[in-house]
Amino acid sequence: MRNKQTGSKNISNCNKIQLTRAVLILASCFLILSQKAFSQNKKIVVVVRRPMTSADSAMVKQIFFSALSAKTIENTTLAAELFEKITQIDPANDASLYELALIKKTKNNYNEAQTLLEKAVTVNPDNEWYWTALADCYEKNNGIDKLDNVFNELIRIHPDKPDYYFDKANAFFYQNKYDEALKVYDKIEELTGPTDDLLANRQKIYLKQGKVDLAAQQMEQMIAADPSQIKYYLFLSQLYSSNNLNDKALKVLQTAVKIKPNSGLIHLALADIYRDKQNVEASYNELTLAFAIPDLDIQQKIKIILGYLPKFPDPNAKASALELSRILTVAHPTDAKAFAIYGDMLLQNEKLKDAKAMYQKSVALNSQVYEVQEQLVRIELGDNDIDGAVRDGENSLSLFPNQAWMNYLVGVAWLQKKDYHKAIDYIKNATSLELQDKDLLSQSFSSLGDCYHDLKDNKSAYEAYDKALTYNANNAFTLNNYAYYLSLTGEQLDKAEKMSKRSNELQPNNASFEDTYAWILFKQKNYNGAKAWIDKALADDTNKSAGKIEHYGDILFYLGDVDGAVDNWKKAKEKGDKSPVLEQKINEKKYIE
Repeated sequence: MRNKQTGSKNISNCNKIQLTRAVLILASCFLILSQKAFSQNKKIVVVVRRPMTSADSAMVKQIFFSALSAKTIENTTLAAELFEKITQIDPANDASLYELALIKKTKNNYNEAQTLLEKAVTVNPDNEWYWTALADCYEKNNGIDKLDNVFNELIRIHPDKPDYYFDKANAFFYQNKYDEALKVYDKIEELTGPTDDLLANRQKIYLKQGKVDLAAQQMEQMIAADPSQIKYYLFLSQLYSSNNLNDKALKVLQTAVKIKPNSGLIHLALADIYRDKQNVEASYNELTLAFAIPDLDIQQKIKIILGYLPKFPDPNAKASALELSRILTVAHPTDAKAFAIYGDMLLQNEKLKDAKAMYQKSVALNSQVYEVQEQLVRIELGDNDIDGAVRDGENSLSLFPNQAWMNYLVGVAWLQKKDYHKAIDYIKNATSLELQDKDLLSQSFSSLGDCYHDLKDNKSAYEAYDKALTYNANNAFTLNNYAYYLSLTGEQLDKAEKMSKRSNELQPNNASFEDTYAWILFKQKNYNGAKAWIDKALADDTNKSAGKIEHYGDILFYLGDVDGAVDNWKKAKEKGDKSPVLEQKINEKKYIE
């Protein structure tokens, strides 16, 4: 019996020793794996597995499924809690470590995500997605020096995938390890053969190293291998020009243009070289050749035209931009953008009718660009083409009903046609659609004031003018009109005088504004002041309007110059003023209200 007990004890001790040894071997395995994964970074990540019963495994699977479901419906808080619970039960559950890390990344918590992913790749070093996610964390955490090992692992998993070699080379590049990066590019070339990406990346390194000759030599080899590939000539010329070797760049491009004379990119490159060599005429000639080639991207051409704008109003710049935009419409006759930019340049050159025709052409080609339509209606209003403004404006609003400015412009057109009710409807739309643009709001309420005045609703007119001035107290036209209409009724003459004076300060030498101020002074019985201002108004009025001449006669009458008054009333009549009151003034030789 004693021997049996002793033997049993020895067996028990032996089992304990074997169990301890098994744990040590298990830990050693994880330690070796961790060292393999992170030895280059001098960081060891140890993940200790816990013994899992079948019940534990079933529970983990159930929780994992619930966590994925929570993640699917974007309940990331619950998902994170569930994945965290799994890692507590099973610290080596790499899938949960990975999913939890992804959630941490969405919250920009890259430090914790990095730790989780380092554990995940320790447990499962053959999972590509774990390593790529870890690489992202290293980049975000400025751990560029750790990327080399990550990309080595990815290359181990996918030795024929060039992307990971490029990533590894880029990591070397950002660490200024240019020779190491070049070696990686050599390896990529073994896999893929020579490519443009390899060419560009090698050139980037050669230029960083100041080895322009090596970069050029590589390009010349590419040209020699395929002389018809124009892009290599362009690369080489750009290489030379960026290093102030313009003569060499020019020689390369002159060779290229003989091979492909209809290449817009070559002509653009030549234009740049000639500009750098200060040969303005040759540069412009190359631009015109490039613009005439339809295959050259229109957006690139438009960008060049817009580059002239900062040089305006220089006449040479305006003329060049105008001619290039004209050529654009010839090369791209079905592109609305070409006619729109040509319209813009014509407008800049004050050729309004031609600009209007180009905008109309642009809208006909593409009715979905609102800005062109607004520009068209503005020109039509400025050109007094009121019917055109109504037609094109209402067509635009059928497509873009919520454009506040267009509602305002159409309202102004109806105001010009004296259909005040339609005008009010459109202008009110503008004020309801726009609450921030103070310029639009001021102009809108000012125009509403004009409408209400013409409808004999002075109360509403004055309220609208007051509101216009709350958005812009220096709206000169509102100040003038409001002041003039007050003077006609003799109301609030002091307020009218201040507003009219301010309008003249804002826009001096405006004959209409000066006439208003003279009339208000006249109504205040300040006849000498009134004469001084009517003299200014007549001096600034090239047409010498009948209304101003009649006012001059009115003022002279109260200054005691009856003959002078009658003479001016007669001149007003000769100018076309046929009012019965004027006729009565002449006949009775006295001022009549």
